[in-house]
Amino acid sequence: MSDDRIAKIELDEATILKRSSDVEQEREVAMRDLEADNRFRPTLAASNGFEGPWTLKLTVADGRLSMTLRDRDGADAGGIGLGLARFRREVREYFAICDSYYRALRKASASEIETVDMARRAIHDRATRHLLEALEGKVETDFATARRLFTLICVLHIRA
Repeated sequence: MSDDRIAKIELDEATILKRSSDVEQEREVAMRDLEADNRFRPTLAASNGFEGPWTLKLTVADGRLSMTLRDRDGADAGGIGLGLARFRREVREYFAICDSYYRALRKASASEIETVDMARRAIHDRATRHLLEALEGKVETDFATARRLFTLICVLHIRA
């Protein structure tokens, strides 16, 4: 297994006030899948001699996503910051379509669920491409990893 990966991911739980069971399940799946299979190489940390696998802590504060990095030995390997204003629309659209999807699961026909799910995936994929663009030059990663990271960014946006 490559060392250019996330071995452990943590969310700043202090920023999350309330989650529904559906959102909690999305969070659990994204974190489990991310730790099981990902590609992640923070370029500045790696160029400064730090080596993975990485521990990554995600925090949202003051409209910024902070990715705090620890290297294979647990040493502070710096961090990566992203302004989240550029994702506001995608996060809002993703929340709205997920809400429709969860409601559809409870009372819609199979074809209606499939239609809403296709729209949900399309919004998620578009947001993932946007995240990949924002990470360019900061992190070498793949689409699947960025997709799971976007899910976790959405979880961090939830407020009571």
